[in-house]
Amino acid sequence: MTTSRWRTAAVAVLAVSILNLGMASAAQAGIVSTSAIVRTDRDLNLASIRSQLERSEVRAQMEKMGVDAAVVDKRIAALNDQELSQMATQMQDAPAGGGALVIVGLVFVVLMILEFTGIIDIFKRA
Repeated sequence: MTTSRWRTAAVAVLAVSILNLGMASAAQAGIVSTSAIVRTDRDLNLASIRSQLERSEVRAQMEKMGVDAAVVDKRIAALNDQELSQMATQMQDAPAGGGALVIVGLVFVVLMILEFTGIIDIFKRA
């Protein structure tokens, strides 16, 4: 008599467990557009670059070289996704201690690329 009660209880618990497992695995899925993913990467790269450029030693070096921080920020925002990704990667891989010069060098290279492509006009042509 007690064996049949245990067996009935075990079957009932097992049946409820199996039913709960089936319901717990249901998930909501949605379509994520490529532009949303790319935009997130762009925002992360911009945030990474801006955080590096906000450091006091980098600002001091840019001022020493006569580079306006607001202009640099506008030009960085104008870069395409590939250039932003490359610049963020290079800034993250820069060695410690030499970061300020590397960042200033990267900014200079970006400015020169923008000058040569005709996007900006730093050097006024007469």
